[in-house]
Amino acid sequence: MKVTGFTFLRNAVVNDYPAKEAILSVLPLCDEFIIALGNSTDETAELIKSIDSEKIRIIDTTWDESIREGGRVFADETNKALAAISKDTDWMIYIQGDEAIHEDDLPLIRKEMELELHHHHIEALLLKYKHFYASYDYLAESRRWYRREVRILKNLPGIHSYRDAQGFRIDNRKLKVKLIDAYIYHYGWVKPPQGLQGKVRNFNQFYQTEEWIEENYPAQQTFDMHNADRLVHFKGTHPQVMKQRIAAANWKYEQDLTKETTKMNFRRRLLQKIEDLTGWRLFEYRNYKIMK
Repeated sequence: MKVTGFTFLRNAVVNDYPAKEAILSVLPLCDEFIIALGNSTDETAELIKSIDSEKIRIIDTTWDESIREGGRVFADETNKALAAISKDTDWMIYIQGDEAIHEDDLPLIRKEMELELHHHHIEALLLKYKHFYASYDYLAESRRWYRREVRILKNLPGIHSYRDAQGFRIDNRKLKVKLIDAYIYHYGWVKPPQGLQGKVRNFNQFYQTEEWIEENYPAQQTFDMHNADRLVHFKGTHPQVMKQRIAAANWKYEQDLTKETTKMNFRRRLLQKIEDLTGWRLFEYRNYKIMK
């Protein structure tokens, strides 16, 4: 069973993304790892080249910044990495530059890949998510945050990144997936207030015009934490590859953010209450088909 990891990266250093940690977190599962390395203006290339592994293969790319509709440039870059994957690959593991997988989940993931390798009704594995927000001590848990996404796929003809690279499709239909009990740790929103404001501005440049960004997210030193809807304290452990990065973090929120963020309208409160009581997320967007 041959496994290939892949990702796309650009300006990971200036945006303070744990890109190196993301790659290291899945590298033990991979026989090779493809990186579509965009035209960065920071030290991202040096950061990636500091990873001491013969498994890594870098594809230099140039981002088409004219593709702003729905963040399609992210899918475009993901597809460049996909196209470089060896034909004899069985499974592909996708990790974005602000994500990581806990080492405790790696044995289960490998077991599931081996188990489903020859089951043709399963085309991908669906992983659960932990969305960290503001600091490494808080999780965002509400309907605003997707619960699951495809991150492990069989190397099948027609698979391509969909919309803004959050998920995948095969010949424009939804993938048939198996939900497994493994998590993606998402760190893209772990920043102090000024950093969160900068993230939103930088992120939207691939979706919106500069005029729209200045009108809706003007540069400032503060950030409205209600963007998260609801935060809870994180009580587990982080992936080992993140330990050094977390230890070096130099900010701490003095206030309890679990009491600062909830600001839902009546409809969202009602739907959230139903989910809290039953586990059902009504009207959830699913870019996949879960097979029983």
